[in-house]
Formats: sequence, structure tokens, C-alpha cells
Amino acid sequence: MRRPITATKRRRLAVLGSPIAHSKSPALHGAAYAALGLDWSYEAIEVSGNELAEFVASRDESWRGLSLTMPLKREVLPLLDSADDMVDLTGAANTVLLGESIRGFNTDVYGITEAFRAHGVSSLARVQILGGGATAASALVAAQQLGAHTVTLSLRDPSKAAGLVALGALLDVTIAVLSEPTVPPDAVISTLPGSAKHSLSFAAETRASAVLFDVAYDPWPSQLAREWLAVDGHVISGIEMLTLQALAQVRVFVNGDPAAALANEQAVVAAMQRAVAG
Repeated sequence: MRRPITATKRRRLAVLGSPIAHSKSPALHGAAYAALGLDWSYEAIEVSGNELAEFVASRDESWRGLSLTMPLKREVLPLLDSADDMVDLTGAANTVLLGESIRGFNTDVYGITEAFRAHGVSSLARVQILGGGATAASALVAAQQLGAHTVTLSLRDPSKAAGLVALGALLDVTIAVLSEPTVPPDAVISTLPGSAKHSLSFAAETRASAVLFDVAYDPWPSQLAREWLAVDGHVISGIEMLTLQALAQVRVFVNGDPAAALANEQAVVAAMQRAVAG
């Protein structure tokens, strides 16, 4: 049984994934805890799917929590004692709080919706999502929360769309699995890795009118971002989602709740943004 953890003690945290060397999460979290006056450590650790269970089980009481990226957001689910509603809905957890029990959270949905809102986009009707992994599920839920009623899924392997189609039915969102939508979307959300190549062709009209939200941030600008910027299109970078979902993670690690605001949160956010600027 893990002993209870309090925010005042020195704690250890990490972001896990493979690959992980490129991660900016240590910079974001380090800035946040410094701004909060907490002497906590946060590092990036290479962990694959078949190593995750042993890694989690071997953490001692000094560990406060974990952030998860590819390919661990679904692999962690059997290890959780409890999960928040967003984990249950998306089938993906990117945040683990350690203590007497192992609790899972999904802060990616918050990161996506709040990044759209920060760019003045508070309502969507038609969305195109590129990719079919764990982040695509979060993107689908975020699109629905912003009002989308029609979502086109563009995947290299359409047979992998079944889970997202089922999620769309649960959300009362019409799902089409097509390389491109029949009606231009309001937004294109790419959940592809930054280095991934795609064979999709987007008309200049679509690039000029639809918002591109590319969850990638390394390398930046991505191939898609360059295509949108070539026609002065509206682009939201993955670093903005990363910062906002990290803010919700910090709330979890400090307050135990992704919705519980931090003390002096505005200053914390400013410190996080400075840490990844440039």
C-alpha cells in the first residue's frame, strides 16, 4: 500500500514514452513547480509498452505522478485503480497520479479545447481528424465539446477506425471514414507525429478557410503547418496543446484534480510559456 502524498514534500515525477528525448514536458513542468515554490523533480524516461507495468510497480513513495505519451496512453489502462470520465470516454490516459491508489486522467481533451478557444475558436461544426491513435480519440471528444456534429476520419488503415466510429456514435457525432471530406471542414486536427509523411492533398481554399490544429511540435513547422502557412492559413501548434494539457497535469499532481486551479495560476502559465518559447 502506498502512503499518502502531500504537495509540500519533495516529490519525483516523469514523462514516459518511446521515443522521449524530444519531449518539452520537463521544461514545462519544471517551470511550473518553480513558480509554485515546490522543490519537485521532473524528468523524461524512455519506457516502452512492455516495460510500463514493471516501471509503475517499482515506484516508491517519493513518486507523485507520471505523464504518458506514445505508445503508453492505452497500455496504462489495466494498471489503474480508478480513472476520470475522460479516460473512460476516450480509452486513453496521459496522466497518472500515484499515492495510496493509482489514478488515471486524460488532460489531452482539455488541452485541445482550450487551445482552440485561446485562438478565438469556440464553436465548430465539421472537423477532419488525421490519424487513429489515442490522441485522435481525445481530438474527437474535444471536437464534440466544441459543437462538431460531423467528423471525417482520415487514416492510412481505415480498418483501425472501428473504435473511433463507436465513440462517435456514443457522442452523437456523424462519422465518415474518408481520405477527404465531401464538404470542407471548419478545422483539420492532425494527430500524426511531427516527422510523419502524409499523402493527403488539401485545396488552397480549405487551407485558407479551415483552422489547422497540428498536435505535433517537433520538428516545427510540420509539413502540414508549412502547407497552411503558405496561404496565410490559421495554424495552432501542438506546443499550445502541450502547455495547456500540462497545466491540467500540474493541477492533478498538486491538487489531485485537473479542474482545481493552482495558486497564482496566471503566473504559473506565464512561466510555462516562457520555458518553451522560441
